[in-house]
Amino acid sequence: MIDWRAVAANISNSTGQHFDLGTPRSVGGGCINSAYSLGDGTRRYFVKVNSADQLSMFEAEAEGLAEMANTDAIKVPRPLCTGTNGGRSYIVMEHLALGGRGSRGATEAGHQIAEMHRATRATFGWCRDNTVGSTPQRNNPESDWVQFWGRHRLGFQLNLAARNGYERQLQDPGERLLDALPALIDHDPLPSLLHGDLWGGNMGFDSHGNPVIFDPAVYFGDREADIAMTELFGGFGADFYAAYNEAWPMEPGYRTRKDLYNLYHILNHLNLFGTGYLGQAQSMMGRLLAHVR
Repeated sequence: MIDWRAVAANISNSTGQHFDLGTPRSVGGGCINSAYSLGDGTRRYFVKVNSADQLSMFEAEAEGLAEMANTDAIKVPRPLCTGTNGGRSYIVMEHLALGGRGSRGATEAGHQIAEMHRATRATFGWCRDNTVGSTPQRNNPESDWVQFWGRHRLGFQLNLAARNGYERQLQDPGERLLDALPALIDHDPLPSLLHGDLWGGNMGFDSHGNPVIFDPAVYFGDREADIAMTELFGGFGADFYAAYNEAWPMEPGYRTRKDLYNLYHILNHLNLFGTGYLGQAQSMMGRLLAHVR
């Protein structure tokens, strides 16, 4: 069991101000972590907790949040500290009250995410590996986007699917798809800073209607991968896409590449949650291969 007094001491050390711990309050934290709100009557923090062996996941999340925050493009919860005690690991971050929805919220989100995507580096990938959901995500730097996507995104998930028992259903179309990547990724993207897991559940609005993004799987890649993910499960709306395209229009061929980028997430869901996603993965692979026959 986690020792909340040790967490409070870490908060005090990180802020340079004594944090007088109140009663931790359990809040919704998704299916991977437990989550709590900690307050002392003046300050409040959001804490996610998992097993001690997941500390590196939280350390990568803290670095990802800081990477996005440093662009000053869009609001994110600022990370404060990470640690372990009592057989548990944790991350402490700024507590943001979500649930607002200003009339300009979706438009601002489109503009601000486009601005975040303008943060670039010389190579694709990132300074460390992280996770997408609870799945390891390899971020080995590569100068070539097709190579990065084939090795560290699509190829990684296909190999994991084979180990999970789906080799017979996916091996042949998977191999053909990997061979076809140069034809399918037929543009030359910049290595943009990506959220990496940008579905509707990872964006909200604060009490003033400002967009907030969180729970990242950060890396530098084709910005279209983020936008594709926003379309996978819906929830972003026409105003978001109009604003994003106003700030930075999508390039020709995006509609095809969207399926390629979202296939990564569908394969990840297959590997995490089972055969309910197999048919969708096969259908997407078939559509993509039809473009290169």
